[in-house]
Amino acid sequence: MEKTNQHVCSHKVVHVGWQKSNLQEFKAAFISDNQAQSDWLDSKKHAELMENMDKKSAWDRFYSETSSRSPNFKNFEWFFGFDAVQDFITPFLQTASLSRRPVQVLDMGCGTSALGPSIYRDSALPVRVTCADISPVAVRLMREHVRANPVRPRNASSQIEFLELDCTQLDSHYGPSSLDLIVDKGTTDALLRSKEGAEKAASVLRQCLKVLRRSGSLLQFSDEDPDARLVWLETAAQGQGLAAADVGVQEVGVLRGVCYYCYQVTAHHDVNK
Repeated sequence: MEKTNQHVCSHKVVHVGWQKSNLQEFKAAFISDNQAQSDWLDSKKHAELMENMDKKSAWDRFYSETSSRSPNFKNFEWFFGFDAVQDFITPFLQTASLSRRPVQVLDMGCGTSALGPSIYRDSALPVRVTCADISPVAVRLMREHVRANPVRPRNASSQIEFLELDCTQLDSHYGPSSLDLIVDKGTTDALLRSKEGAEKAASVLRQCLKVLRRSGSLLQFSDEDPDARLVWLETAAQGQGLAAADVGVQEVGVLRGVCYYCYQVTAHHDVNK
C-alpha cells in the first residue's frame, strides 16, 4: 500500500448510504488470493450481497459457498491486511497497557480476516482478542483454521477467542466500560452500503462508545471520504445519554486507486455512568 500524508488523497465526495456503488468499487474493497472468492464476486450474487450486507443470511451464504469451492482455507480481507494498519493499532495497545492488565480488543465483524489473529500474534503486550462475527459459518471456519494452524503469540499471556455475535447487540454481551479497543475494518461500511443498514450502523456506533473504557477507542477503517464520515460519526454518536464523542481521522494510504482512512472515535465517558 502506498502511504500518504494527511490531505494528499484526492477526496471523492461519497455520502452515507452510498449503496449504489458499482461492482468495481465493491470488488476494490476486498483482497483475496482465493480464486473461489474472486469468482463468487464476479457472479450475479454480488448484487444480492451488496444490498444485504447487514443480514446474517447473506454472509452465511457467502462464506459457505466460497469455502466449499476450495479445499484450502484462505483469509478473506476487506480493504487490506494487518500489515497496512499495524502502525495505527499498536499505539492504542500501548496506551491501554498502562493499566497493567491484558488489553481487551474486539475485532468487530471479523469474518475470516487475519486481522485479529495478527494482533494476538504480534503484540508484545498481553492482549485478549475477541474476533466476533454475525456469521456462525465464518466463526467456525476461523476456529477450525486456528486449531489446525495454531497461532503462537509474542506474549505468552495473550489470549484469543472466536465468537458469534451480532454487532448490533454489543451491549447485550459486554457491560459498560469493558473494552480497550474496538477495531472495525469495513463493518460499518458494510452496514451503510446495505439497503437497510444505516440505522443499524448508528446503533452500533453508540453501543461501541458505551462498552469502551475511559481510555479506549474505536478505530474505523474505511474508504469513505472524511467530509461525509466525520459528520456522520459526530451526529450518530449523539443520543441515548451520550454526549459528543472525540473524532479524528488519519490517511492510511492508497490501494488500487482508492484512498483509505482510519477514523478514531473516543467517548466522553462521564455520560456512561
